[in-house]
Amino acid sequence: MSQSLFARALLDPQAAIPPGIVDPEGRPAPKRFSVYRNNVALSLTRALEAAFPTVRKLVGEDFFAAMAGVFLRANPPRSRMLMLYGDDLPAFLASFPPVAHLGYLPDVARLDQAMRESYHAADSSPLDQADFERLLGEDLAALRLSLAPSLRLVRSRWPIVSIWAAHANGGPAPKPGPEDALVLRPDFDPLPQLLPAGGGAFVTGLLEGRTLGEAVDIAGPKLDLPAVLGLLISGRAISGVTA
Repeated sequence: MSQSLFARALLDPQAAIPPGIVDPEGRPAPKRFSVYRNNVALSLTRALEAAFPTVRKLVGEDFFAAMAGVFLRANPPRSRMLMLYGDDLPAFLASFPPVAHLGYLPDVARLDQAMRESYHAADSSPLDQADFERLLGEDLAALRLSLAPSLRLVRSRWPIVSIWAAHANGGPAPKPGPEDALVLRPDFDPLPQLLPAGGGAFVTGLLEGRTLGEAVDIAGPKLDLPAVLGLLISGRAISGVTA
């Protein structure tokens, strides 16, 4: 029996029991395999529930479980680490007909995924106060900032930060409009922060390795530079700087 045949049967409840599945006495053991198959599907579903809590709240537990069943059969794990499973879910939701009317759902899933990536990212030390003070005498426009590995940026035409806040901590009802989320991990748990106008383009420039001056030009005249830099500093997200 090949591993691929076993894997396909393991994730598809309609598939036949692979040949060679026997009990300790050599007798066919379809019930044992069915129990094992159910346990695998349940474990993958639980991993998705933990990774995408906002999506789960938006669609409800029963729908999420049914959706997870479709997803896991089409997207088997590529890693032994369950905590990483499900990074394909945002793209899956974008083409999943039952949620086509929920246009914001794929981007909310991207935010959930960004939060998970941030949580598991490597640690870094923020730039200390002495270094910040030294920069005051430099040509700020020519500086390049190194950002923490835990930082994530999710740009959306939907109010994804407001949607997250409404379902995570009882925030006000979201208002229509685009929002860019900056995921920061100043301590142990990551949090999404709403970027002001121009902030998404500015942080994108920094992530691309552009200088502060270039990133400001990309962001345009609406950029609130002090507000964005304040978020990066308070979120301990600036780990270095080079001229």
